[in-house]
Amino acid sequence: MAPSLWWEKETHRGTPVVVKMENPNNWSMVELESPSDEEFIYPNDAVPKGGRNKNAKQLTWVLLLKAHKAAGCLTSIAAAFFSLSSIVRRRVASGRTDSTDTSNTESQAVKSRFYVCIKAFLWLSLILLGFEMAAYFKGWHFRQPDLQLQRLYSLTDAAVVKTVFDSLYSTWVLIRVGYLAPPLQFLTNVCIVLFLIQSLDRLILCLGCLWIKLRNIKPVAKHGIVDLESGEGDGYFPMVLVQIPMCNEKEVYQQSIAAVCNLDWPKGKMLVQVLDDSDDPITQSMIKEEVHKWQQNGANIIYRHRVIREGYKAGNLKSAMNCSYVKDYEFVTIFDADFQPNPDFLMRTIPHFKDNEEVGLVQARWSFVNKDENLLTRLQLINLAFHFEVEQQVNGIFLNFFGFNGTAGVWRIKALEESGGWLERTTVEDMDIAVRAHLHGWKFVFLNDVECQCELPESYEAYRKQQHRWHSGPMQLFRLCLPAIIQAKISIWKKGNMIFLFFLLRKLILPFYSFTLFCIILPMTMFIPEATLPSWVVCYVPATMSFLNILPAPKSFPFIVPYLLFENTMSVTKFNAMVSGLFQLGSAYEWVVTKKSGRSSEGDLISLAEKEKEPAHQRNNSEPNLEEMREEIKQQEQLAARKKKHNRIYTKELALAFLLLTASARSLLSAQGIHFYFLLFQGISFLLVGLDLIGEQVE
Repeated sequence: MAPSLWWEKETHRGTPVVVKMENPNNWSMVELESPSDEEFIYPNDAVPKGGRNKNAKQLTWVLLLKAHKAAGCLTSIAAAFFSLSSIVRRRVASGRTDSTDTSNTESQAVKSRFYVCIKAFLWLSLILLGFEMAAYFKGWHFRQPDLQLQRLYSLTDAAVVKTVFDSLYSTWVLIRVGYLAPPLQFLTNVCIVLFLIQSLDRLILCLGCLWIKLRNIKPVAKHGIVDLESGEGDGYFPMVLVQIPMCNEKEVYQQSIAAVCNLDWPKGKMLVQVLDDSDDPITQSMIKEEVHKWQQNGANIIYRHRVIREGYKAGNLKSAMNCSYVKDYEFVTIFDADFQPNPDFLMRTIPHFKDNEEVGLVQARWSFVNKDENLLTRLQLINLAFHFEVEQQVNGIFLNFFGFNGTAGVWRIKALEESGGWLERTTVEDMDIAVRAHLHGWKFVFLNDVECQCELPESYEAYRKQQHRWHSGPMQLFRLCLPAIIQAKISIWKKGNMIFLFFLLRKLILPFYSFTLFCIILPMTMFIPEATLPSWVVCYVPATMSFLNILPAPKSFPFIVPYLLFENTMSVTKFNAMVSGLFQLGSAYEWVVTKKSGRSSEGDLISLAEKEKEPAHQRNNSEPNLEEMREEIKQQEQLAARKKKHNRIYTKELALAFLLLTASARSLLSAQGIHFYFLLFQGISFLLVGLDLIGEQVE
């Protein structure tokens, strides 16, 4: 027998396991060396000397367990596909699509035109995919950058024998090269330039935010916070009007009224206006009863309801400012119905106005009670954290100007009056008044360390309607304000910042290139490969920008890929809204109140509980029983849970999903790796949104 060599040493193969069984329903696995080839050949009593005898029952159970695991995996996949198909069938059977939603913010004519264009692209891509696949099996194997032009030129020679298909396909390639690729490449290059300019703007904003952090720059009030318990003394306590505009928001009115009535401010120097625009008599009576309850407990609060409800929120605020007693107040604070300010909100914002007559607005940032509720709220948090931490803070520090967020802000009433007051000409009355105030020379202060809690939309339908209003309104405003900006007596630098950065770059160019580049041009370049979109545009730069966007919310880093895909998915809604606002289409003037769920944070209840424990003489206002309030909130949540909820199909998103998936199949024929993966995952993202599988159901 030949001597053993070092490379002939026995090796362990496979996954070593053994099964211990006490009964069929109770078993466990431990490691054991797997059987060798000899043990399969020889019976148990004939194993050669030196071999180890394995129990055949153990091996049988190992194989059975592995088979069971494989079967379980296949079952899970089958169940997932079955569940998805069931969801699709339910959506289709219910007939609930965005096209049948009469309350949608988009007019039916605008929606149908936009949807028809997307469907045309989809059908064209399906036809071209079939044509390209036939060409692929005929031998037309395109690779970038080699497009087999030599073969194409040979096929155009009359002496070369060619089939009818080769003749058709060679003609199609010549048309692509001569007529389709040049304009498509030009449009691609334009979008790439816009993309780089917008990315540079984001980078500069991030560098500005970094500079603020490193130098610890923040607005400092000339007058510090005074403790009310020590008496007014030399404290700065001007007359403050607090307004809570609301409309049919019975889920949140209690918590917002309670939070505002518990603000730390002298009772005689603060008046709360509940501006109810509800058209539901039951909701009106509930809000009126809540206001009466707080009045009985000592709060200086009044209830106002308009008979003629015109102008949406702007009309509501304008009506309230026309009251005769407003002339007695110096400042006005606005809180939307779902906002819950901390008791020290006025103490930390009002002092920034003292001895600074140029300041017209002090804006606080938002925080969210439901930021971890679902994937949709987590993705919204990334966007809003960047908006407040970077955009608002940088513009406030370096330019003294930013867009008013419509709530959680304090206005000097003189600034509102000099700027023309609230106007109902757009659906973004907050941005409108901010632009006009800036043109009149007023300065704004943003306080990043003062937070006010509110809610994020938890359903895709509510979020979609909100984003439509937020992106159509600025384009309406741009058309209306452009002459005033040009004629304003401000510096050229401020005019350029407002026109090119504030409006064009961040409100128009961003949704335009995002939709055009990634949802239209990229799929088209798959079918017209002579026009190319570089990999760094598809992958590396968007990934870098997403990384920068997510920095203000570091806990959201695990969601960086879903965030990138979802932002491109939302570009459909934003682009459509931008076009509606820019060309003054019907849907640009429609207002839909964002649906609220009425969530309260534990911090709110704890703060109210602590405030209840204070002696009566230490509180400016008394408040209703906390247990009663908590019980009412619980009853409302139970009623909301019993309401029937549903999902709907979003046709434009579904059509784009199939368009992108078709383009991803075409990219396989050209072996474009990054393009394929991007199109595949982006198509899946559109599919999930189109089937309403992100966020909560809606009532």
